[in-house]
Amino acid sequence: MASSSAPPWRKLTAREEAVIVRKGTEAPFSGEYERAFAPGTYSCKRCGSALYRSDDKFDARCGWPSFDREIPGAVRRLPDPDGSRTEIQCVRCGAHLGHVFEGEGFTATNRRHCVNSISLVFTPRA
Repeated sequence: MASSSAPPWRKLTAREEAVIVRKGTEAPFSGEYERAFAPGTYSCKRCGSALYRSDDKFDARCGWPSFDREIPGAVRRLPDPDGSRTEIQCVRCGAHLGHVFEGEGFTATNRRHCVNSISLVFTPRA
């Protein structure tokens, strides 16, 4: 039974649910934010929690939006069942975001959050 204090989650489409709930992956170079670089904030599509700032986004040419850091405390890291990757989730609702990779040398942080566009909602900076 759901608690009355449960966060209001957005109703997801079948395609969104396949990625966000069932931990799928959208096809590379298909997401709406892969080539977007306007200033603003990227939030969780499921619960609306702020996850990433556009200032931390970079073009890794991997087919998915890439960020070299998250908003502090917004993203949880978990070992992926495949044993070779680290899954990233929204701390607030557990939505699957993608994976984080270390040691690739793209940025000074040496970190790449490879995020499914379908897991995100973008809010432009005012």
